[in-house]
Amino acid sequence: MSSIGFARETLKKEIAALEELMRGLGPEFDSAIELILSAKGKVIASGLGKSGIVAGKVAATFSSTGTPAVFLHPVEAMHGDIGIAQENDISLLFSNSGETKEVLEVLQAFKRLGLKTIAVVGRKGCSLGEYADCRLDASVKEEACPLNLSPTSSVLVALALGDALAACLMRRRGFTEEDYSRLHPSGSLGKKLLLRVHDIMHSGPALPQVVTGTPMSEALYILTSKAMGAVIVTDGAGKLLGIYTDGDLKRTIGEGRDFLGTKVESVMSADPVAIRDDRLAVEALALMENRPSQISVLPVVNGENRVVGIVRLHDLVRAGL
Repeated sequence: MSSIGFARETLKKEIAALEELMRGLGPEFDSAIELILSAKGKVIASGLGKSGIVAGKVAATFSSTGTPAVFLHPVEAMHGDIGIAQENDISLLFSNSGETKEVLEVLQAFKRLGLKTIAVVGRKGCSLGEYADCRLDASVKEEACPLNLSPTSSVLVALALGDALAACLMRRRGFTEEDYSRLHPSGSLGKKLLLRVHDIMHSGPALPQVVTGTPMSEALYILTSKAMGAVIVTDGAGKLLGIYTDGDLKRTIGEGRDFLGTKVESVMSADPVAIRDDRLAVEALALMENRPSQISVLPVVNGENRVVGIVRLHDLVRAGL
């Protein structure tokens, strides 16, 4: 059998293990969800070896999706780190055999502290499953390892079970995209969901704005000196009427028109696309890009259609959008 063929057989075994897990989910899964939701503290996940790696990943997923969690190494726990546990916490212990000595010692320590415990185990009738308050079955018929020895399918099943817990907890807690972005403020999704137009727009002295009746000679001075790629035209009350861009200037010059003595409103583009200052910055990006002819600047207005700023495509790109 070729390497690709053998790899496919390996993946088939792992897929079969996941399908068996899915079919076998029962009321104990609901019980685990209710136990975690009823705990007022954090989830303490623990395991040794590869089960410990799974426990660490599940704890990280929980924390990033609205369920505070930490990983506790079972050996270090018995040498003082058990002090991280508080009476309102709940424990989530991983062990494929369910007989790992160090994990059983942690279970006993948690019991003494009065913590509820959920065990994710690969064998029925094991000590960890018997003594825990809730047992989740992560057993597999065979490992994907060709020797049926190395933890492969069993690790995948335990990890998937942890992901399923996290996903259900997100749903029950009403965890939203905005909640996720608050926990990932440096990520691209965080920027997309948290960054507002008013956070990156140019305003105040930097705003290239003139009123109707302004001579083009003066408007061009504002256009070039502010270097924002456009000059925004408003009425006397500051309401948006039009815009004149660098591109408009090139076209006007190309037409050979004598426009320096004219008023700005005679050459501006009336009723330009604009965006509210309280909208998401990613919406401004969409307005600029999803047009027959892409634009590079947007006037920014408030709820009364009064100009409060200008945002450039360059600003959005620089912000990581």
